[in-house]
Amino acid sequence: MRFAAYEYRRQHRAAVVEDDGTLHPLPGHRSLDDLIRSGDGLPSLLDVGHAALDAPAGPHVSEVRLLPPLRPAAIRDFVTFEEHVEGVRRSVSGESGVPEQWYAAPTFYFTNPHAIYGAHDGIPVPPGSAALDFELEVAAVIGREGSDLSPERARDHIIGYTVFNDWSARDIQSAEMRVGLGPCKGKDTASTLGPWLVTADELEPYRDPEGFLRLALTAEVNGEVVGSDLLSHMSWTFEEMTAYASRGSRVVPGDVLGSGTCGNGGCLAELWGRRGERTPPPLVCGDTVTLTVEGIGSVSNTVVAGSEPVPVPAARRRPRDRP
Repeated sequence: MRFAAYEYRRQHRAAVVEDDGTLHPLPGHRSLDDLIRSGDGLPSLLDVGHAALDAPAGPHVSEVRLLPPLRPAAIRDFVTFEEHVEGVRRSVSGESGVPEQWYAAPTFYFTNPHAIYGAHDGIPVPPGSAALDFELEVAAVIGREGSDLSPERARDHIIGYTVFNDWSARDIQSAEMRVGLGPCKGKDTASTLGPWLVTADELEPYRDPEGFLRLALTAEVNGEVVGSDLLSHMSWTFEEMTAYASRGSRVVPGDVLGSGTCGNGGCLAELWGRRGERTPPPLVCGDTVTLTVEGIGSVSNTVVAGSEPVPVPAARRRPRDRP
């Protein structure tokens, strides 16, 4: 089942999406976030979805503005594709190979849950950046709270999946990572989620014997394919990622876990690292990026002008005398 959030005649609603694009508003729920956080995982979501399909139909998806399917409580973005790590590391830091520590555990960082854009929204250029990049990912959405989960138990905590574009200002990212804290402002401006949430049961037919979802991934810039991969090339499953995220902590309904960017052109920086030059070039105003994930759908965003950077002074060298 597919669930969408949308704006229609200045009203925000959530709905089930039929195969032909007809929307069925959720009875008693105007927000998918509220439904996910008030229910008991996938069974509750499916019950409400079936009730919506029995109710009168709403507008067609072509008549509405698709909003992000949910406003995440938190976003953990993992890095699970070895090929991506190898290419981007060379592009961003000039180092070759994959750090040995990467193989030890599914590393992630927290990104900004307050800068989420819908499937067809314009994406502003980050202030001061001249090297905007896309990143083709799939995100799992948590539907039940859990702590110290095993991968086996974690499967029941994943409610569904959506397409995730982790937009990145590569020049800002490259500079700030020299401090040693990882990416932050370089990924602070925008993330795309959409076009809808596909429930976990819908993707079970794509699961391979090792537990990976074998979904075809494609990235296009201005209609030209620049990258393609399989989601099953991840080095950890979403269940393993969820278990690791919950270790000594907790995952809660509405949390988003990004797969990390796929290989073979899942972003421009990987191609720059492999080719030794910025080909294709960084994104500029007017460029349209379309990311497609088999079994889920496509998001297509056009880059638009952003704001000018507000000046912030460089660090002041302060005295170190002590009283």
